[in-house]
Amino acid sequence: MPGDVNASCSQGDSVSPPLLLDEMLSGVIAEQLRAKGHDVLAVVADPALVALPDDQIFAHAASAGRALVTASIKDFMPLDARYRAASQTHAGLILVSAKTFPQDRSYTAAVTGALSALLDQPSQIQPGQVLFLSRQ
Repeated sequence: MPGDVNASCSQGDSVSPPLLLDEMLSGVIAEQLRAKGHDVLAVVADPALVALPDDQIFAHAASAGRALVTASIKDFMPLDARYRAASQTHAGLILVSAKTFPQDRSYTAAVTGALSALLDQPSQIQPGQVLFLSRQ
């Protein structure tokens, strides 16, 4: 039956979740990830999002079904807790630690590489999940 074929095809499809990069992350990261076929947007590239408060950025990402990538751990962990307490869901929160990714000349390349590796394993990012980006 055609329905059976579609069901088996969709199980084999691995589509990485779309991402939204918070404003401290370079738009270059989003561009490089898009060049590799990933659906990634950057706050810095969207005038409607630039300078919005963190709670509005998180709400925008959640409503758009995009996992949010941010280095603002102390700001977004409480927002995640608030979502959980209210039984609200988000598409995921990927945290970039300054200890793992020091702000040096290799920062953009290191974050891009780590996100690319993560996106190549779509099952790693689940709705409502909070994870720390690991260095490749």
